[in-house]
Amino acid sequence: MPERSRIGQKTWLFDLDNTLHDATPHIFPHINRSMMAYIRDHLGVDETEATRIRQDYWQRYGATLLGLMRHHGTDPRHFLWHTHQFPDLQRMVVFERGVRAMLKRLPGRKIVFSNAPLHYTEAVLELTRIAGCFDAVYSVERFRFQPKPAVGGFRHLLRAERLAPRRCIMVEDSLPNLKTAKRLGMKTVWVSAGGRQPSYVDVRLQTVLDLPRQLRRL
Repeated sequence: MPERSRIGQKTWLFDLDNTLHDATPHIFPHINRSMMAYIRDHLGVDETEATRIRQDYWQRYGATLLGLMRHHGTDPRHFLWHTHQFPDLQRMVVFERGVRAMLKRLPGRKIVFSNAPLHYTEAVLELTRIAGCFDAVYSVERFRFQPKPAVGGFRHLLRAERLAPRRCIMVEDSLPNLKTAKRLGMKTVWVSAGGRQPSYVDVRLQTVLDLPRQLRRL
């Protein structure tokens, strides 16, 4: 696509987990258990301490991986591969059937921007039959293991896709990630059933299916 037309149109940046599908019932509990086991085995601590470390790094950095890399020299590829293995992913994925039709109704380019690893991201997109709706997929490997909300991952994507932040709309369930997006100049959409809407959120939706109804506000 010519650079001029790319800059002139809107680009939607979609988070994956708890934005395009519901990871809360099955997937997140499984990942949390896998991360606890990984930390327990590789750092030589008990389960209680492993859980504390996982939660502490999540709260401090927005991603457990970042804390493990910074403080323990953890190999990110090894960690992500072993913590994102699922016995029956097809059964575990929960999603709304209308998401594919909704995405097709949105004008502009669409990019997946996820902290998850590529093998998992691609598997979920295929299972939900929405892979073909996106122009690009940015998993955490592609933005050099700088997970959201760190600004480095955002800037890497913007440079690689030659995007102007003011023409981007970030659709997310995570407020820290939206805060970074807004600071860069993007429009922000918070997918959340409850909670007070912060000033850096432009639109709050109970479900991503409501997105087309809010186009005028974006």
